[in-house]
Amino acid sequence: MNATTMPQTLHLPYLAPWDWQQFHQHFALRALPGVECLEPRRYSRSVRMDGHAGWFSVAPLDDEAALELQLYLDPQAAAHAQALVARVRRMFDLDADPRQVAAHLGADPLLKPLLENHPGLRLPTAFDPFEQAVRAIVGQQVTVKAAVTITGRLVERLGEPLPNARADGPRRLFPTPEALAGANLDGIGMPGKRVATLQRFAEACASGALALHVEDGAEALVQRLCALPGIGPWTAEYVALRAFGEADAFPAADLGLLKAPVWGEGGISARELARRAEAWRPWRAYAAVYLWQSYANGG
Repeated sequence: MNATTMPQTLHLPYLAPWDWQQFHQHFALRALPGVECLEPRRYSRSVRMDGHAGWFSVAPLDDEAALELQLYLDPQAAAHAQALVARVRRMFDLDADPRQVAAHLGADPLLKPLLENHPGLRLPTAFDPFEQAVRAIVGQQVTVKAAVTITGRLVERLGEPLPNARADGPRRLFPTPEALAGANLDGIGMPGKRVATLQRFAEACASGALALHVEDGAEALVQRLCALPGIGPWTAEYVALRAFGEADAFPAADLGLLKAPVWGEGGISARELARRAEAWRPWRAYAAVYLWQSYANGG
């Protein structure tokens, strides 16, 4: 679409409470330059739907419990608007019932104060599962900031320019599985073994050898991912949680979860955390969100 075309504008309702600042903080740490743009009251990103490119932006509304969604799609991609809306709703976790989650997790005396301090936290989920899985593999054993830097290099090297991009909006598309699988990634900033893992994963997605979905359940996806050399339980569980918004996914070996202040100065072991988390089913991912929030805030 050309830059002068008016976007399609929709309102996406949610059940309050829902906190824009939670998502702003999430994207402030993770936004990919070129693919994503973050302003104080707006988030935008490029998208590819069935081979057609476009972009969207969302902004919180002050006078109703809803997000304003603006879709910038070319005519060929417009047919996918309904599917895109569904993915945006999942991305911002707009269909969750925070009261149901709080009623269950609040039964744990360690979690109850966290829920009271930050009512209604949601589960931020990636727009594109392949992109999130790439980010998880890149992020193995490095900081979030370092992972964003390296993934940004992948975008600059392999991401296609967004057609008719605006100066103040997204400019590039995230690389396709095919582009990533066949690329020369020398000097990208990752150890050779992790590059090999990343490209094996991309090739498996490109060829269809890996079914990157949760239609048969999150546990089945975790097993498929762990069957690939270089992908372990943390990465696989994190993909299930962040790429698909699986409410019960739980990366028990995650450092932020193990070092959350609720466990005291010594933290907790992954085995003990996994045992404790059994009581949080089927909302373990939301428990993880609260523990991460506590870890980030230092209490």
